Amino acid sequence: MMIRIAVVAMALAALVTTGAAQAADHEVKMLNKGAKGAMVFEPDFIQASVGDTVTFLPTDKSHDAESVKGMAPEGTQPFKGKISEKVTVTIDAEGVYGVKCTPHYGMGMVALIVAGNPVNLDAAKNVKHPGKAKKAFEALLTQAAAGAQ
Repeated sequence: MMIRIAVVAMALAALVTTGAAQAADHEVKMLNKGAKGAMVFEPDFIQASVGDTVTFLPTDKSHDAESVKGMAPEGTQPFKGKISEKVTVTIDAEGVYGVKCTPHYGMGMVALIVAGNPVNLDAAKNVKHPGKAKKAFEALLTQAAAGAQ
Protein backbone atom coordinates (compact mmCIF):
# COMPACT_ATOMS: atom_id res chain seq x y z
CA MET A 1 0.00 0.00 0.00
CA MET A 2 2.82 2.45 0.83
CA ILE A 3 4.45 1.80 -2.54
CA ARG A 4 1.17 2.51 -4.33
CA ILE A 5 0.79 5.82 -2.44
CA ALA A 6 4.37 6.78 -3.31
CA VAL A 7 3.81 5.99 -7.00
CA VAL A 8 0.60 8.05 -7.08
CA ALA A 9 2.34 10.94 -5.31
CA MET A 10 5.21 10.85 -7.82
CA ALA A 11 2.76 10.77 -10.74
CA LEU A 12 0.88 13.79 -9.38
CA ALA A 13 4.15 15.66 -8.83
CA ALA A 14 5.14 14.93 -12.43
CA LEU A 15 1.80 16.26 -13.71
CA VAL A 16 2.10 19.46 -11.68
CA THR A 17 5.69 20.00 -12.84
CA THR A 18 4.74 19.35 -16.47
CA GLY A 19 1.89 21.88 -16.27
CA ALA A 20 4.19 24.54 -14.88
CA ALA A 21 6.81 23.80 -17.53
CA GLN A 22 4.24 24.31 -20.29
CA ALA A 23 3.33 27.86 -19.19
CA ALA A 24 4.93 30.40 -21.51
CA ASP A 25 6.30 33.87 -20.83
CA HIS A 26 5.49 36.41 -23.53
CA GLU A 27 7.85 39.39 -23.66
CA VAL A 28 6.54 42.78 -24.72
CA LYS A 29 8.87 45.73 -25.30
CA MET A 30 7.87 49.24 -24.28
CA LEU A 31 9.27 51.43 -27.05
CA ASN A 32 9.52 55.09 -28.03
CA LYS A 33 9.56 53.97 -31.68
CA GLY A 34 8.60 50.62 -33.18
CA ALA A 35 7.28 49.05 -36.37
CA LYS A 36 3.84 50.71 -35.92
CA GLY A 37 5.18 54.18 -35.07
CA ALA A 38 5.93 56.17 -31.93
CA MET A 39 5.09 55.15 -28.36
CA VAL A 40 4.19 51.48 -28.81
CA PHE A 41 4.12 48.12 -27.13
CA GLU A 42 5.77 45.54 -29.35
CA PRO A 43 4.01 43.25 -29.94
CA ASP A 44 0.71 44.98 -29.17
CA PHE A 45 -1.40 41.82 -29.68
CA ILE A 46 -0.46 38.87 -27.46
CA GLN A 47 -2.09 35.45 -27.85
CA ALA A 48 -1.61 33.71 -24.50
CA SER A 49 -2.99 30.78 -22.54
CA VAL A 50 -4.34 30.73 -18.99
CA GLY A 51 -1.33 30.22 -16.72
CA ASP A 52 1.08 32.07 -19.03
CA THR A 53 2.87 35.24 -17.97
CA VAL A 54 3.36 38.43 -19.94
CA THR A 55 6.44 40.47 -19.11
CA PHE A 56 6.55 44.12 -20.13
CA LEU A 57 10.17 45.20 -20.64
CA PRO A 58 11.21 48.86 -20.24
CA THR A 59 13.28 48.79 -23.44
CA ASP A 60 13.00 52.58 -23.59
CA LYS A 61 12.54 54.64 -20.42
CA SER A 62 9.44 56.59 -19.26
CA HIS A 63 6.88 53.82 -19.95
CA ASP A 64 4.76 51.60 -17.74
CA ALA A 65 2.15 48.89 -18.24
CA GLU A 66 -1.22 49.09 -16.49
CA SER A 67 -4.49 47.22 -16.93
CA VAL A 68 -7.36 49.21 -18.45
CA LYS A 69 -10.42 49.38 -16.20
CA GLY A 70 -13.28 47.36 -17.72
CA MET A 71 -10.99 45.44 -20.08
CA ALA A 72 -10.23 42.30 -18.09
CA PRO A 73 -12.13 39.10 -17.37
CA GLU A 74 -14.44 39.19 -14.36
CA GLY A 75 -12.71 38.31 -11.09
CA THR A 76 -9.16 39.11 -12.23
CA GLN A 77 -6.96 41.56 -10.37
CA PRO A 78 -5.90 44.84 -12.00
CA PHE A 79 -2.18 45.55 -12.28
CA LYS A 80 -0.04 48.69 -12.47
CA GLY A 81 3.69 48.66 -13.15
CA LYS A 82 6.05 51.47 -12.24
CA ILE A 83 7.58 53.87 -14.76
CA SER A 84 10.73 52.42 -16.40
CA GLU A 85 10.41 49.12 -14.53
CA LYS A 86 9.71 45.59 -15.74
CA VAL A 87 6.32 44.18 -14.78
CA THR A 88 5.16 40.58 -15.14
CA VAL A 89 1.47 39.65 -15.21
CA THR A 90 0.07 36.14 -14.81
CA ILE A 91 -2.96 35.33 -16.95
CA ASP A 92 -5.52 33.81 -14.52
CA ALA A 93 -8.63 33.51 -16.69
CA GLU A 94 -9.61 33.35 -20.33
CA GLY A 95 -10.69 36.53 -22.00
CA VAL A 96 -9.21 39.80 -23.21
CA TYR A 97 -6.98 42.09 -21.16
CA GLY A 98 -6.47 45.72 -22.20
CA VAL A 99 -3.12 47.28 -21.31
CA LYS A 100 -2.00 50.90 -21.47
CA CYS A 101 1.12 52.94 -20.88
CA THR A 102 -0.29 55.57 -18.54
CA PRO A 103 1.79 58.56 -19.77
CA HIS A 104 1.24 57.68 -23.45
CA TYR A 105 -2.31 56.26 -23.37
CA GLY A 106 -3.81 59.13 -25.39
CA MET A 107 -1.02 58.68 -27.97
CA GLY A 108 -2.27 55.13 -28.57
CA MET A 109 0.30 53.17 -26.56
CA VAL A 110 -1.94 50.20 -25.81
CA ALA A 111 -1.83 46.41 -26.09
CA LEU A 112 -4.32 43.56 -25.96
CA ILE A 113 -3.76 40.14 -24.42
CA VAL A 114 -6.15 37.39 -25.53
CA ALA A 115 -6.24 34.16 -23.54
CA GLY A 116 -8.45 31.36 -24.81
CA ASN A 117 -12.04 32.34 -25.55
CA PRO A 118 -12.50 36.17 -25.46
CA VAL A 119 -15.46 35.89 -23.07
CA ASN A 120 -15.44 39.59 -22.14
CA LEU A 121 -14.99 40.95 -25.67
CA ASP A 122 -18.32 42.85 -25.74
CA ALA A 123 -17.61 44.52 -22.39
CA ALA A 124 -14.09 45.46 -23.54
CA LYS A 125 -15.52 47.01 -26.74
CA ASN A 126 -17.72 49.32 -24.63
CA VAL A 127 -14.81 50.92 -22.73
CA LYS A 128 -14.11 54.52 -23.79
CA HIS A 129 -10.52 55.57 -24.61
CA PRO A 130 -8.79 58.92 -25.17
CA GLY A 131 -7.20 60.09 -28.42
CA LYS A 132 -5.40 57.53 -30.57
CA ALA A 133 -6.03 54.76 -28.03
CA LYS A 134 -9.62 54.50 -29.30
CA LYS A 135 -8.57 53.60 -32.86
CA ALA A 136 -5.73 51.34 -31.66
CA PHE A 137 -8.07 49.32 -29.43
CA GLU A 138 -10.70 49.11 -32.19
CA ALA A 139 -8.12 47.39 -34.42
CA LEU A 140 -6.88 45.09 -31.65
CA LEU A 141 -10.41 44.08 -30.59
CA THR A 142 -11.33 43.39 -34.23
CA GLN A 143 -8.29 41.11 -34.41
CA ALA A 144 -9.40 39.34 -31.22
CA ALA A 145 -12.93 38.86 -32.57
CA ALA A 146 -11.60 37.44 -35.87
CA GLY A 147 -9.46 34.93 -33.99
CA ALA A 148 -12.44 33.76 -31.91
CA GLN A 149 -14.41 32.60 -34.95
